[in-house]
Amino acid sequence: MTDDRATQVADLPAAAQRALAEAEARRNAAKRPDLPPELGGRDGPEPVRYGDWENKGLAIDF
Repeated sequence: MTDDRATQVADLPAAAQRALAEAEARRNAAKRPDLPPELGGRDGPEPVRYGDWENKGLAIDF
């Protein structure tokens, strides 16, 4: 946690701090799904995430 976030959490009531700690533990314990590799997909960064909607000068629309 960053110092600002730690300060914000310290200012919360005890019940809220327990809830945040429990949520963090659940996120850490959650198993990521085993996804199959993408076949025929684009190389490089995900276009949806980075806003790169063209490839070699051609606009791509999903």
